[in-house]
Amino acid sequence: MITVCIRYTIEMHKLREFERYAQNWPEPIRRCGGDLVGYFLPTQIAGATNFALALINFADLAAYGKYREALVRDADAKANLEFAEKSGCILVEDRSILQRAS
Repeated sequence: MITVCIRYTIEMHKLREFERYAQNWPEPIRRCGGDLVGYFLPTQIAGATNFALALINFADLAAYGKYREALVRDADAKANLEFAEKSGCILVEDRSILQRAS
């Protein structure tokens, strides 16, 4: 299994918009073949207030490739990406592919 880790730098004054963006993802991710671990948003308690994460599991790289192909055709995914673009809640989005240590 692999885990795709998406690290977001977000506009800290648009946390509500980013939270809406995150809440819109579970169904398109599932429908397109991903297993969403979750979205993790910043807190005021400690750490950066402009940093968020998403973790999505896949069986292997081939499954991730199929997911990416399906995602670009998914109407809800397209709409959510357009929402994020218009709202300006995401400044930077970085992806890493990780595997659990054995």
